[in-house]
Order: sequence, then C-alpha cells, then structure tokens
Amino acid sequence: MTRLFFRILALTALLLAGAGLARAEGPVATAPVAATTPPAAGKGLLILSATYADEAEPIRAGVVWRIFNRHPEADGSHPLVAQTDDALPSLTLPYGDYVVHVAYGLASATRSVTVGAQPASQRIALNAGTLKLIGVLGDKPIPANLLSISLYVPERGNSEAKLVMSNAHPGDIIGLPEGNYHIVSTYLDKVGVGALNAGNSATNSVVEADIRVPAGQMVEATLKHRAALITLKLVDGPGGDALANTSFTVLTPGGDVIRDLIGAFPSLILAEGEYVAIARNNDRTYQTVFKVQSAQDQDVEVLTKSAME
Repeated sequence: MTRLFFRILALTALLLAGAGLARAEGPVATAPVAATTPPAAGKGLLILSATYADEAEPIRAGVVWRIFNRHPEADGSHPLVAQTDDALPSLTLPYGDYVVHVAYGLASATRSVTVGAQPASQRIALNAGTLKLIGVLGDKPIPANLLSISLYVPERGNSEAKLVMSNAHPGDIIGLPEGNYHIVSTYLDKVGVGALNAGNSATNSVVEADIRVPAGQMVEATLKHRAALITLKLVDGPGGDALANTSFTVLTPGGDVIRDLIGAFPSLILAEGEYVAIARNNDRTYQTVFKVQSAQDQDVEVLTKSAME
C-alpha cells in the first residue's frame, strides 16, 4: 500500500506540471456514457462528481476528468484510459483498478477506485474556490485584449515567488486551490502608433494586488488602472501642424526611458504622473514637461525653439 500511495502522489505531480502520462491504452473516451446504458460483459459503471470542500452540491462546469490504469507499464507510466470534460460523467470501463484525476482550473485531486460488477461512485471534494478578475480605467471596463494578468503564489519576502498563471483574462472565472495569491496586471498599448520597440506592448501602467481565495467561495478582484492615451507632436506654435520625421523619447522626471517613438504624431499609453518628452528633428532637440491624468486622453505639444523665442 505504501508503494501504491507514492505512485499516486507521483502521478498527481506529473499532472500538475502539465506532463503527459504515456500512451493511451486503446481508444480514449472523450464523452460520458449514459448511466442508463447497461454495461457490456466484463465492464462496469463509474459515476463521478466533484464538489467544493465539504459542500454537497456538485460543480457543474469547468471540470476535467482523467482516468488512468492504476497498474503502471514497464517504464513506470500509467496509461490514460478515459477523459471527459462532462462535470458529472458516467463512464463504462473494463473491470479493474484505476486512478481518477479531477482538475478544476488550477485545483486538482486524485483518488483510487475499483470498477466491478456493481456501479462505483466517486465524489471528490476539492479544496478550491474561484477568482473573477475585472479591469477598469476610470469607471469603464478595460477590454480583455488590453490587459496582461499574471497570478503568483507569494512567499515571505517575495510576492512573485511562484508563477501559476500568466495568461489570465478579465471576466474569466478561474478555479484555484484555497490560498493566498499575488496579482500583477499590466495595461497593454494596442492603440499606440510609432513605437520603435513595437514588439513590446506593455505600458508602465501596472497594478498589483494581494488576495485570498477561500474554499467554496468566489472572489472578485477589481484592478483599477490609472492611465491615459497621449499623442505627441512637435509644432512651431501652439495648435500648429505636427512636423514630420520627428523622433520622440518619453522619460520619467528621474531620467528613466519609458518609450522611444517616431512619426509626426505618435501615441502611447502612460500611467498617471509627470513626464518629460524630448523631440528630435533636423539634428535639433526640443523638450517639454507634461502631466498625465487618469482617463484623460490628450495631445502633448513640444514647441520648437523658434516658437519659444
């Protein structure tokens, strides 16, 4: 029994790491068989359900089941014999011993079960809750494609100790093991033009939050970004036409470069705060200081020397 226990623990670790568990033994079931269908000779019925912690009501969506043969192959792997995303499956399987793995988002559990002539029922309680993320700018929701959200499991002295999800989306309901999490939300610049490093769409508008997800509960986390769209122009006078062939650099007051851009009127999203814009045109350099207020898009004009004289 001790050896079997450690084999089951090893199987669970492989699943959580996203590793494959060897070839399937015969066809893999991808849909449940109705409980009313009489099993064929030598086959029995396995009825599965998952719940939150000690709740009686089963989880009815977002569950993935995988059934493995309990007896390993010569190489130590456990063949996958069935898989379904039906929340309440009834599976017909040959008589034998199996390992049942259930996943709900990032939460999972593993149990052993024996299928025989009498129907076998397995209800697995998951020590999990759910997280719903909402991103807003001012009082308006931010489109999902404009946010990059990562989830971490923190440790003492390191809020980003273990990355558990790097592609979370606003509006998604994410199943998570009960525990503490650190959220990092980055506003993406999909509307800006003229960026020289166009491959990097991350802006300097980053929101972080610490939350706890209790078992059996849904937590809503609202990520409030404070930023605005800024359009840069080099002009000979206030309200003048933007000069072409101009390159811009946006810096913090401390001199840290935020982004380099080029064009007559390039744009970018900036977090609320104070900045310096440097414009270069015909081997001459001009600059101005400007402020960004949340949700207030604006044009920032850099005046040429002749305009300032």
